[in-house]
Amino acid sequence: MQRTGGQLLMLVVINGLLLVAGAVISGGSFLSIFNLQSMASQVPEIGLLAIGVMLAMCAGNGGIDLSGIALANLSGVLSAVVAASVFSVSDDATAFSLTFIAGAILIGLLGGLFNGFLIARFNITPILCTLGTQMAFMGLAVVVSGGRAVMVGSPPLLSSLGNDMLLAVPISFLIFVVVAAIIAAVVRFTPYGLWLMLMGTNPKAAVYAGFPKSGVLMGTYALSGTLSGLAGIIIAARNVNVKFDYGSSYLLIAILIAVMAGVKPEGGYGRVVCVVLSAIALQLMSSLLNFGGLSNFVRDFAWGLLLLTFLAVGRYDFAGFLFPGRRTANSSVPIPQSPK
Repeated sequence: MQRTGGQLLMLVVINGLLLVAGAVISGGSFLSIFNLQSMASQVPEIGLLAIGVMLAMCAGNGGIDLSGIALANLSGVLSAVVAASVFSVSDDATAFSLTFIAGAILIGLLGGLFNGFLIARFNITPILCTLGTQMAFMGLAVVVSGGRAVMVGSPPLLSSLGNDMLLAVPISFLIFVVVAAIIAAVVRFTPYGLWLMLMGTNPKAAVYAGFPKSGVLMGTYALSGTLSGLAGIIIAARNVNVKFDYGSSYLLIAILIAVMAGVKPEGGYGRVVCVVLSAIALQLMSSLLNFGGLSNFVRDFAWGLLLLTFLAVGRYDFAGFLFPGRRTANSSVPIPQSPK
């Protein structure tokens, strides 16, 4: 319980400090409505991918989904090609948008099910399996698109999802928050969430207890794939075209967000609200670096260094190392008592 509350409090403090630092550095323009709206509109696509990474990591056994951004791009490219072959954007923009949205979600779901089937049925190590499917999804997107960007255009329905506001908040950000809340409720209040966390904590005990291991793995990666499809929709909604290599650094950022959120790489722990706050914090950091005039190469270096730092902090008890008395007091191993 201390870990849960502490991680949440830390992320709230980090976000607050970043807002204050941005306001001081920019003379207040960092907190302008336009800048806040701009930052909020950039969070959803990477935030959805990070939630998918979180779910895969919670499953344990080295679980992770490296194919998220590749599947998001494939969903956008393939769905755009199919929708354009059925409806014309200029003649029936609404039908095109609905077909594109449904197609992207379906393709993301099928891609996630494919990942889950390979991992559950053939017991392939998740990191190797999703690395392979990442390359396969990207290759398929290249074949479908001919290696070129696929034009989506700006049909009103699709464009509104990526660019319009509702009560001064980007619609895409509201979608992200609603989806995150639904997944948080599923993980917290359904048997699936219990199976997922216990399987990550103690997979052998979960199997002996009769938990549907294959079903949980299939469902987890199917859900992660569906989130990739949603991310593909938002990517297309914010741009006039989709491409197979969009967001090349998103994989690293999604993993960094999950690790910053306190998700245990070995499985069994993760909170969606912490992932949401972590995604917001990373976007604030990115905007601060942009205000400082630093290049994207420096930013990628900073993300890699930050990821290693959080992994080290999560792996070793630095507080216990610096204060041995506190480590002993917090230890879960009972201290033998002398007989009376």
